Parts: sequence; structure tokens; C-alpha cells
Amino acid sequence: MMNIEVSKLTYINKQLIYNKKIIFNQSNKKIIATLGRGIENVKMYRGNYTVQDKMQEEYPLIVGKVQKMKQGYRVELVHDKKVFLHLNIILDNKGRLKIMPEIKNDKWNRFLIRIPAIKEEHVYGCGEQLSYFDLRGHNFPLWTSEPGIGRNKKTRITQLADEEGRAGGNYYTTNFPQMTYISSQKYYFHTEGSMYAEFDFSNADFHEMRYFGIPKCFVVETAPIYPELIEKLTLFLGRQKKLPEWTNNGVILGLQGGLNRVKDIENKMLANSVKLAGLWCQDWEGTRTTSFGKRNYWNWAVSETLYPNLQAEIKKWRKKKIEFLAYINPYVVNTSEMFKEGAQKDYFVKNKSGGIYLVDFGEFDCGMIDLTNLAAFNWLKEIIKINMLNLGISGWMADFGEYLPVDVVLADGSDPMEAHNKWPLLWAKCNAQAVLEAKKENEILYFMRAGTAKASRFCPIYWAGDQSVDWSLDDGLASVICGSLSLGMSGTALTHSDIGGYTSMYGNLRTAELFERWTEMACFTPLMRTHEGNRPAENFQVYDDMQAIKHLAKFSSIYKELTPYRKEVILESEANGWPAQRPLFFHYEEQEACYTEKYEYLFGRDLLVAPVYEEGQTEKEVFLPKDEWIHLWSGKVYKGGVWQVATPLGQIPVFYRRTAKYTNLFKKFVQRDEENR
Repeated sequence: MMNIEVSKLTYINKQLIYNKKIIFNQSNKKIIATLGRGIENVKMYRGNYTVQDKMQEEYPLIVGKVQKMKQGYRVELVHDKKVFLHLNIILDNKGRLKIMPEIKNDKWNRFLIRIPAIKEEHVYGCGEQLSYFDLRGHNFPLWTSEPGIGRNKKTRITQLADEEGRAGGNYYTTNFPQMTYISSQKYYFHTEGSMYAEFDFSNADFHEMRYFGIPKCFVVETAPIYPELIEKLTLFLGRQKKLPEWTNNGVILGLQGGLNRVKDIENKMLANSVKLAGLWCQDWEGTRTTSFGKRNYWNWAVSETLYPNLQAEIKKWRKKKIEFLAYINPYVVNTSEMFKEGAQKDYFVKNKSGGIYLVDFGEFDCGMIDLTNLAAFNWLKEIIKINMLNLGISGWMADFGEYLPVDVVLADGSDPMEAHNKWPLLWAKCNAQAVLEAKKENEILYFMRAGTAKASRFCPIYWAGDQSVDWSLDDGLASVICGSLSLGMSGTALTHSDIGGYTSMYGNLRTAELFERWTEMACFTPLMRTHEGNRPAENFQVYDDMQAIKHLAKFSSIYKELTPYRKEVILESEANGWPAQRPLFFHYEEQEACYTEKYEYLFGRDLLVAPVYEEGQTEKEVFLPKDEWIHLWSGKVYKGGVWQVATPLGQIPVFYRRTAKYTNLFKKFVQRDEENR
């Protein structure tokens, strides 16, 4: 019997065990890995991808000889007694398990690894997953892309999007994929690399990870409780910092149409007691209209036509404690002056003929700034500093990052199949460096949708992307709840969403009820921000309806009053990596029902939020973990269990723990609601 022990890493009876977790199990003589060679076929249309693979050869592998090393083991993986690769398995100086494949023949470009599983296991993470929180039973391709419209192939809206523009999504399509999962067996498994991958959790006995390439390293850590496990994961991946103080002043109102229109709506909202933290004007650089709707003109300088004397206006807003936010992405429209400058300086991604690779973004073409070219990277960074930060802009949507095709030529010679998933990380770094060099890291709020592992350390907060303006589970209000929980368990603590959604297509229009329900939920997240959407004239807008304005006034006020509690929650995120929106099992891990709940969350330790995500719902079934809970609006005390709770507009089901630190703050809302009744 072989029995080699290195600290907390043991190889015994053909099992590799790390902190009592079985990593490899060769005792059953089943394969633990495969090595192969394949040719991929990747097609992109407006950020939507199809990925196919043709395997040319593939070999199943089992463990051969195991050699003890100073820090761990060197393991042979063999097929028919022939060694195909080695795994160097060590513990680093932080106690992390690292598994590093070593392959001498570079013809291999496909790798698969299996990690033992149990039938009762739950799995979370893989970045932002909008349809499933518990990933068990499903396969997840991990490739940053447009999430698509509808995200459910059985729905008519997704079918129409596929038929007319190849734009329908699926359950796994996401802006923010990540090769990391967390198991209910209290370990995380992370892959170092950025290639296309599929994480398959559908087998009862093992988890199977497939890669278009050979990963540099697999990283595993364990912990006795989930908060400690997330601390370890985020210590490794990096953590977000606290948000600027001004974000606590109220809602960030998304508006378009030029200075006069923005100021008119601002005055109307202030006159009706809406608390404003900022005005977000994504058309600051100009607009264009396409069949999709109203779009921005991607030339990153202020439009003097729409926003004359913007710098002076920003100073006026700041005196009223209202910040101005804008919009930018790493692409430049080919009809702009900025494009001419970038082309002259050779700053754009190339095609294989040596020309500028133009991407169709929906009836207009753009060049992609080559973020692997240091001069081009710095050019974009200076644009942010000079055209935005020097103007007094306090934040922006740092949009896109998913559109790098795989048939491009990059300045650094890197493989586009590897660079594609890495592109959001480079884009995040560009924004972060601009802010840091301007010495405004405590003042600026930019938010992104595209991401990958380790990108969150460079982005203050993420937003959930372009949800449909409806009640659909896969792409509406409900999907952002699931998405925030998935990102939280992937190590990204701070997220939010467009209040009311964004995408309106095929007659799908936002209603007042949807906007108001989304507003209620957003109040109990790290940030409140509205969006007019891609078809603002056709969809419901809050400023056109007095009841909705009053509703927004109520919840923007509550949001502002919750500042002491929310700041503490966000400080926990900065210090420990704990997600602001937490799954119920994060603090109630002994209760099995908590592991499958994807539409409720804990906002910090002491508030439980169960958003209303169904149209016309006047009461809702709410699950409460075993504890003593107090209804935020009525003061009624509830024990753990399943309860029917009344949900009139303005009373999202929210409960606080009887022993909460901020009980006196929470009681104010109970008392106020009683007075209003």
C-alpha cells in the first residue's frame, strides 16, 4: 500500500486527498482525465457565438506512477501504460492545492479533468449564471458573449430573436463566465487560464471540466464554513473596494436626450422628493438610431450639441450633491474622428490581411482598440482621463468587452481563443489605471457587465447586463437575483441591475408594475440605478407617471436611510470578500432548503429579501430559515418556515433578524408604514 503524506495532502489507496476532500480517485479504475486534439469552429454575429468542436483524437487517462516531491507529488497520467502527461501537485505557501499539467508534446489542445462528486452535492459559481443558481445537473459552456434575448429556446421571444437576428440566448449565455465553482462539500475549484471551457455537473459521481487548451494550473482550497471559503477565494482572486460615498445619496437616474431634457426631468423628480445621487446620461457623446432602437455614437468626446458647457453644468450639479455619469466602451465607430486617429496610429485589432478588423455592432461598424498593444491601451486610458475625468464626470458604464472574434490578429501575437475571455480583464484594468493615475479612486464609480476571474479587483461594481423588460425567469427581473447570487459565490461581491430592464423587442414593453417591483428590489442591493432602455419612447418611464414617481421617492428615501447598514455590508465585502447579496445557506448552512433557493437572498447578515418577480402578485410564498424574523413593514414576527405574505405594491417582502445590530434603524420603517396606513 502506497502511503505518502505531505502536510494536508495525502495519496493513499490510489486516492489523492486534500484536507479530507478526495481530489482524484483511481481506486475505481475509471478515467480521471483525457488528452486530445481537436479543431474548433467558432462563429460570431453581433456578440452571439456558436462554438463547435471536431475531435481528431482523444485518449482516456488513469494514474500511473506517483512520485513524492518536496512540496507534494508528481503524478503520471497514462494510457495503455504510455505516459501522456504529468501532474505536478503541490501546496503553496498559503496552503492552497495547485495542480499543474506538464505536457512535452505541444500537439495536444484538448484537456478534460474529473473531480469526484456525490449525488447530494450542490454546486455554485461559474461567474454570472442567470438561469440556474445551483448548477448541479447541467452543463455550462464558459465563453463571454451577449447573453441574448429571452435566454430560453422554448419561448417565442427567443425564437423570434434567433430567426431574425441570431440573437436568442440560452440558459448558459452570459457576459461574465468564470472557470470557478464552489461545492457544498466546502471547497472551491478554480482554473487558471482563459480558454473556452465547459463545466459539466450532470453526472452523479463526478464533475467534468473540458478545455480548449491545456490549463496552466488548477487551484483548490477548503474551509469549514462558507464565509471562510469565500474569504479564501477572494483573497486569491482579489476583492472590490467600497463604493464612493456619494452613491448613498439616492438613485442614479438614467436619462437621455440632451441637457435641457435632463434638467427638466431632474427638477420634476426633485420637486417630488426623489433622492438623487447622480444623473447617468449615456448619450453624452451623441446618438444614432437603428432598428434595435436608440444607440450611442461611439466617439468618446462630449457632444456639444446635446450637452453644451457640460463641465460648468457638472459643477452646478455637484453643488446640489448630484454627480454626472457617462458611457464608454473599448470600440470606436468607423465614421468618427477618433477612429481616424486610432487608424493612423495603428491602434486597432487587425484582420488576417493586415487591415483593421471591423465588427458589426448592429447597423454600424467599429474598430476594436487592441488592448494587447501598450500604446493603444494607454491611448484609451488617456481618453478616459482627459475627455471624462478632467471634465468632472464621476462615473460611467464601461460597456461591452465580449466582442473579440477569434479570427483576429493581435499586437502581442496571442491566440484569440485565449484572448477572448481575457478581454474583459484588460478592459477593466484600463479603467482602473485611468482612475488611479488621476488619483480619484475613492470618487469614481464605473460599472461593467463583461467579466472573468480576477477582473473584479479592477471594477467597483458590476451590473447584470441587458435584461428583457418583462417577468420572464430567464431574462427578466428574476434572472438578476440568480445572477447576483452566482457572481457572489464566484468571488464578485458587489452587483446591481438596470431598474426596469433594458431590452424591448418584438412588442415586449416595460410596464409601470415591472418598474416599481424592480425598484423595490434595487433598494436592497448595493446600488440603485435606472435605465430608459433601448426603446425609451415606447416603454414606460418613471417620470411620466406620478404614482411611479412617488414610489421611486419612497424607495430612494429608504435606500438613503439604510446607508449605515449598507455601508457596513459593503465594508464586509471589501474586508472579507463576502457578497452583499448572499444565498441563504451562507449563514444557514445546516438547513437543506436554503441550498436550492435562488430567488431570495440575504442582504448582508440581517435582512432577508424575497422580491416579487411575478406579474400581478398580491401575496407570495416566502421561505424563512430557522431564526426570528420581523416583517419590515408590519412588524409581525415570523419563525422559520414557509409563509404566505401579503405583497401590495410598495411592500416587497423584507424581514430583519430580531437580534440585528441595526434593529432601531429597521423599526423606523415599521413605524412609518403603520402611520401611513
